[in-house]
Amino acid sequence: MSGPKPQLGLIGFGAFGRLTAKHLSPWFDILAYDPAASDGEGLARLTTLEEAAACPTVVLAVPVGVLAETVAAIAPYVVPGALILDVGSVKVKPAHVMQEGLPESVAVVGTHPLFGPQSGKDGIAGLRIAVCPVRGDKAAWRVAAFCRKALGLKVFVVSPEDHDREAATVQGLTHLIAKVLLAMEPLPTRMTTTSFERLMQGVDMVRHDSEAVFRAIEHDNPFAAEVRRRFFDLAEAARAELDGDDLPSPLVGEGGRRSLTDEGCERLVSDPGRSARHDISNVPPTPLIRP
Repeated sequence: MSGPKPQLGLIGFGAFGRLTAKHLSPWFDILAYDPAASDGEGLARLTTLEEAAACPTVVLAVPVGVLAETVAAIAPYVVPGALILDVGSVKVKPAHVMQEGLPESVAVVGTHPLFGPQSGKDGIAGLRIAVCPVRGDKAAWRVAAFCRKALGLKVFVVSPEDHDREAATVQGLTHLIAKVLLAMEPLPTRMTTTSFERLMQGVDMVRHDSEAVFRAIEHDNPFAAEVRRRFFDLAEAARAELDGDDLPSPLVGEGGRRSLTDEGCERLVSDPGRSARHDISNVPPTPLIRP
């Protein structure tokens, strides 16, 4: 890239903030604000909230639980025409918070990288990201094109509602099952099957996620409670069947119910047929920041 790089304000320099800076630093001069950080680690220049918030692009890499107060803190300093993004695991709540709390003069896009510091530790090319238009459809498509062309990500443009509806299963069940298995440790490591090892690989990918991430996925997603209810109902039916209770089983393959298998969860993310989701693999790239 010739000439000076455009500035990007990064609010939050925790594990995901550092991952964000690592992959965006070739394209942007990153100004990061995080009162808990003492070193930009060669990826960003630590600065004040005011300076970071005044950049033409601002990424909010903070927990969903503190997004509202973060938006309120940066709102007086954002500049007209700026692009503001979040990277939270849920999208309906952050979209509402940013829409209501940020000036009408800025574009707002919700994003959810479908990976984290663990799953992205060996690189992010080929991984997935959801991009949700909130205020300014053109801005969302510029973000989507940048993620595809510059970062090599597989991009899905979806509404915040469709994102959360699918994430309630894809993420909600993953983290719920992982939490139960982690509570059962120590688990066998000697005579294991391939399927068990793959299950534990999935657990390991979220093992170090913070409690805030788990709360956001399970409590801030408006569709998660119904997915949990169905999961526990099916688990209880399986327990009753194994214990010999005389109860009808609603489990996989009976009564036309679909399974909650890995293959089924994969289709929830990759199926291009839903009208509100768009795969942009063939969309020509456009710059994230217009000159």
